[in-house]
Amino acid sequence: MASCASEPPTPTRSASAQSTPTQSTPTQSTPIQPTATQPAPWGRVSQVASGLEAPWSITFLDGAALVSERDSGRIMELSADGTPRTIGTVPGVLHGGEGGLLGLTVDPQNRLYAYSTGAGGNRIQRFEVTGTAGSLALGAPQSLLEGIPAAGNHNGGRLAFGPDGLLYATTGDAGQRSLAQNLHSLGGKILRMSPDGGVPPDNPFPGSYVYSYGHRNPQGLAWTEDGTLFATEFGQNTWDELNIITAGNNYGWPTVEGIARTEAFTDPVQQWRPEEASPSGIAYANGALYVANLRGEVLRRIPATDPTTAKDWFTGKYGRIRDSALAPDGSLWLLTNNTDGRGNPGQGDDRIIALNLNGASEK
Repeated sequence: MASCASEPPTPTRSASAQSTPTQSTPTQSTPIQPTATQPAPWGRVSQVASGLEAPWSITFLDGAALVSERDSGRIMELSADGTPRTIGTVPGVLHGGEGGLLGLTVDPQNRLYAYSTGAGGNRIQRFEVTGTAGSLALGAPQSLLEGIPAAGNHNGGRLAFGPDGLLYATTGDAGQRSLAQNLHSLGGKILRMSPDGGVPPDNPFPGSYVYSYGHRNPQGLAWTEDGTLFATEFGQNTWDELNIITAGNNYGWPTVEGIARTEAFTDPVQQWRPEEASPSGIAYANGALYVANLRGEVLRRIPATDPTTAKDWFTGKYGRIRDSALAPDGSLWLLTNNTDGRGNPGQGDDRIIALNLNGASEK
């Protein structure tokens, strides 16, 4: 980092190979290091919290930060000094492999939504949260959607409200590839619903939650100012993807993976080798998309004006990064994921790191 930045102490990690691909064949690139002529797009870097156990998602409720823990099913509130406290445990969460308590989001009425694995598959539930910051408590669940295909892997799990006021959810193919092309299945899709769980009348397939299909394991959702929806997706062995999502479109899995240039499917705007990426959470701020990567152990910054390009930051520094989220104060929070059984936990893991974007632009 530039000399003006301060950072929390971190263990030494080995760097992973990175790439800055184009629409055709991705090429290898050197990770960016801030210099006087190439400054970082943020100022101060600080540690918000530590000691989290397999965290998965960050959201904010009336200024309070909430974090989901995949394996325990707990929802944690972070105090002003970053100390986590449990506001409640989502009932009936079944952890196995990549399943458990996954995505969280909040609506304008400060109601909390959670995506989790239960006995009947993955489900989306809504919770009233009582109390004030520092003493929040989780109410009883209200089921909005159940029976989403679940497995030890490929569960999707991201929740987000779009600028249209509707709830979007990413679902994986649950290891059953054919589900992604089956419009009668909720697996391998991006779903769209009302805050009460109803099917919006303008969804592309009448009476269906399906908004887009042909996905393997999407885990990130973000909108730009003009309403463009971007989604990140885990590939199999060839390409991970960044997609622009259009209602009703087919993104190709399992017939194609990555850029195929066929009229039958919508190509990603950018693709990466899985070992360089494994893109999970994504956030949008100041003209850029910030993609959290697991295997790649990198934060990837992508200008919305040219989403075929990217710059890589913090390569290997914090280990696996599961989520990126824009905080109420305008800082960007990164959630590490080194205690989920696939990482190498360092001192203080898992942690939340905050980046002061410091007026960063899309340049």
